[in-house]
Amino acid sequence: MPLITHEFKSPNELNEEFAKQILMILGEAIERNGKATLAVSGGSTPKPLFKALSEKDFAWNQVQVTLVDERWVSNDHNDSNTKLVHENLLVNYAKEAEFVSVTTTESDPVNAEQTISQRFDSMADAFDIIILGMGEDGHTASLFPCSEQIEGGLDLSRELSAIATAPTTAPHQRMSMSLAKIIKAKHVFLHLVGAKKRDVLEDAIQNFKEIEKPIKAVVSHTNVDLMWSP
Repeated sequence: MPLITHEFKSPNELNEEFAKQILMILGEAIERNGKATLAVSGGSTPKPLFKALSEKDFAWNQVQVTLVDERWVSNDHNDSNTKLVHENLLVNYAKEAEFVSVTTTESDPVNAEQTISQRFDSMADAFDIIILGMGEDGHTASLFPCSEQIEGGLDLSRELSAIATAPTTAPHQRMSMSLAKIIKAKHVFLHLVGAKKRDVLEDAIQNFKEIEKPIKAVVSHTNVDLMWSP
């Protein structure tokens, strides 16, 4: 599967152009289906993109937003992706969007896999847009090469769309979208900034197995648009 690279001169240019492309795709989905679905990732990289999106006057009341993965913490915890999205994306015009949570009151995320899978599947069989990030270890979503659950997360025959993971190199238990669900999406984007992340990606694709660098599994099984700037 091809990795289609879109290079921009700066993060600001990337975020403005990426926001326009996202809204174009969501708008086309709304015209076809009356609604659109968007799954985003956490971290510092997408925060300016979220801001750019939130400031666009759009039919946000017809968009469902969820997370590709979440740390199993309370929604007011500083490490919560839910908090990040509510504070940076679901504001301004975009506060009209519907947010679909990927956490429950279960103390152990393993016990919530079925519930979260049903939430993902009720949103869409195939999401209109999934935006991924990537760690320097080659993980994406919360599919960590160090976790005991990585084989299950990358299993394309997995029936559940969500999987609980427990990385050994990062804090908190997690809930993650499975690879099988990710690659069904109509549009998969990988949003990276900086030369180091691009080097990690190229090294992962060329020199590692999918289980060693899970981002390679995504690129190997679906078309991915890389949105990158120095």
